[in-house]
Amino acid sequence: MEVDLDLDRGSENFGSTTRISFSCSTPGEATFLDVRSVSTESVTLNGAEIAPDTIVDGRLPLADLAADNTVEVVATMAFSRDGQGLHRSTDPADGEDYVYGHLFLDAAPTVFACFDQPDLKAPYAFTVRVPRDWVVLGNGRATQSSPGTWELSETLPLATYFVTVCAGPYVSVRDEHDGIPLGIHARRSLQRELEHHAPQMFEVTKQSFDHYHRTFDVRYPFGDYDQVFVPEFNAGAMENPGCVTFRDTMLYRGAVAREQILQRSNTIAHEMAHMWFGDLVTMRWWDDLWLNESFAEFMAYTATSRATEFTDSWVEFGISRKQWGYAAERAPSTHPVAGSPAPDARSALSNFDGISYAKGASVLRQLVTHVGEEAFNAGVTAYLRSHEHGNGELSEFLAAMEQTHGSPLDAWSAAWLETAGVDVIALDRDGTMTRTSPADHPADRPHSLDVAGFTDGNEVFRAALTLDEAEVAVDGVDPAAAVLLPNAADLTWAMVDLDEASLAALPSELARIQDPIARSVLWGAVLTGVFRGTVDPGVALDTFTAVWPHERNDALMTRVALAFTDRIVPQFVPSELVDAAKGRVAGAALMSFQGAEPGSDQALVAARVLAATTSDEDRLGAWVEGRSLPTGLEGDSDFRWVVVRTMARLGLADESFIAAVAAEDTTLSGHLAALGARAARPGAAEKEWAWSQITQNRQLSNYELNALATGFWSSGTLEDLRPYAARYVTDIPRLAQWVGADALDRVAALAFPAPVVESETVDLVREAIARPDVPAGVRRSMADELSKLEEALTSRARWS
Repeated sequence: MEVDLDLDRGSENFGSTTRISFSCSTPGEATFLDVRSVSTESVTLNGAEIAPDTIVDGRLPLADLAADNTVEVVATMAFSRDGQGLHRSTDPADGEDYVYGHLFLDAAPTVFACFDQPDLKAPYAFTVRVPRDWVVLGNGRATQSSPGTWELSETLPLATYFVTVCAGPYVSVRDEHDGIPLGIHARRSLQRELEHHAPQMFEVTKQSFDHYHRTFDVRYPFGDYDQVFVPEFNAGAMENPGCVTFRDTMLYRGAVAREQILQRSNTIAHEMAHMWFGDLVTMRWWDDLWLNESFAEFMAYTATSRATEFTDSWVEFGISRKQWGYAAERAPSTHPVAGSPAPDARSALSNFDGISYAKGASVLRQLVTHVGEEAFNAGVTAYLRSHEHGNGELSEFLAAMEQTHGSPLDAWSAAWLETAGVDVIALDRDGTMTRTSPADHPADRPHSLDVAGFTDGNEVFRAALTLDEAEVAVDGVDPAAAVLLPNAADLTWAMVDLDEASLAALPSELARIQDPIARSVLWGAVLTGVFRGTVDPGVALDTFTAVWPHERNDALMTRVALAFTDRIVPQFVPSELVDAAKGRVAGAALMSFQGAEPGSDQALVAARVLAATTSDEDRLGAWVEGRSLPTGLEGDSDFRWVVVRTMARLGLADESFIAAVAAEDTTLSGHLAALGARAARPGAAEKEWAWSQITQNRQLSNYELNALATGFWSSGTLEDLRPYAARYVTDIPRLAQWVGADALDRVAALAFPAPVVESETVDLVREAIARPDVPAGVRRSMADELSKLEEALTSRARWS
């Protein structure tokens, strides 16, 4: 394919000319081309003109095909503001414009005419015209052929959804490793942050390349390896071959905890894993997207734990990614890892969730245990080599694994990959281990795992086992252990029920356990227990206030605190006790902060939680003015905005106050933080303003919508917020008229009336879900958030 893009026509539209040469196995047949343009100036097929008005619903009919064909489409396309297609963003720091392509899942036809499905891969060559001071990056190596004109060299065969072009006054840092040219790029206003963080990112990039080359025994095939940090990006990153795009908030501008660097490093490793799983070999259709995401997730955590300084990365996986996946399993939209129905790309979008990522990665860990690591790696290599530059599916991957393993895997696959649901496991004091499968999705899943016991922080026993029945006896269990822990090494995919004695012992025992993975599993058991209604939120809060101030792992600190501040306290604690519960969380944060070494990761996380939860007006006032700041947070704009948002939520920051702070931070991050602070103000007039911005202002970008929606529900009385539950179900679906599906699904989740924990909210949302005019992605977001609300109602009914 040859694509010419003219990005120098102003800020609204751009020119797109596409020439595609393709064959037809049955001459005389017909097909169609995908194109969604503002206007189509001309279409020719094999030299004959086709009327542009034959395009209907984005499909251009191509009839009477020859054995070999060439089609050319000249069109005008629109830049987007929602993070899909060719997104254009203006940096408020300096007024410069930046463009990047994000064609996932089905946005390619908004940039160029194409056959838009993942098994129709083709080489691409681009010519791009831009303003003279811009640079261009893309899948192929970029060369400036004349002022304002850039050529991107022809690529290897690519699927449409990971083709990209990035253009603007980007600044760059370059390196090389093992013969691969490396580049990291960002907006000009982020040059200082880019240069500060680039050495660490290059280090992880090189370590990941070496790990994957050793593991796969297949060389990286796509030439240069550029990593571009772009504004207002919907996802964390996107695996475009040779030109990976990342959200540029990962170029942290203030103090950074180790957990944040771990997340970014894991994202770098994740996207690189896609170069093999997803790019070199692409799933044939979206119902096998696990072949992309589950593998990238598994490979990334394996790479970071074995090849980088982050040897404990599986701790973060357990408390962050697995909790995300367990929530998806509890939702009515749960689905199998593999083979989930995807009649079209839009349907597939909703399955990019914690099941396809975290559960899939956990299942692969079980597969490695089941077949052995040597056989697993050999099977992976055989699969990649036999399908390179093509497409694959579940049956072909299993065939490669069976060949190296030497035994059938159909029963294992049926239980783990092709059946939805998560088992609940428990260990009794008599050594009986139980496995309970969900009634709606029964399956006989064999679990390879271990159990352990702890007393006074010491491990008193550990035993490995295979849980392949509903109940098994475990040898070596010490019934006197203070804490009994199933899945102690977090090797399997299962929610853990703690026995009553273990749960009661956590306030005194949990912080003393040295193994961070064991602590992660215990924290996770508390959280999922609250969400499932088996653990009293009051007991969980007692555990948090007793243990969290002494937690040493910043990933555990961050994720556990977030679970309490975002869900447990505002939703599961009875309304009349919420303020007191917030005070207890703030008290725990203060205790942790005061006990931490100044400038340490623990102190940084504790300070952020304290700034977000305290009602101490003197402390907030001092911090926002830059007085008595925690060590390492002097001049930290992001920390200052956390303080400002808390002040706004407490009614201590009016418009003039927020505007004054925003005037001192004219960056994109400052602009978005100011929007979030304005939306967080509790007054009725302020809420009306924020809601009208979300639902009526068609000029807002995806990130601006997210900032407003996040701030909106963080304050206000139940009486003031309740009417917006009814407005949510009517107003949010209408945004589909001008907001793309990927961005809108996120807005629908963030704008959900989560604090209005009432049966009336349930009725409103259920009625909306049943309406045919609600887009499928919005319906999925509504249903998943409703599931969480119903968990809170169930918990309140049981424990209040």
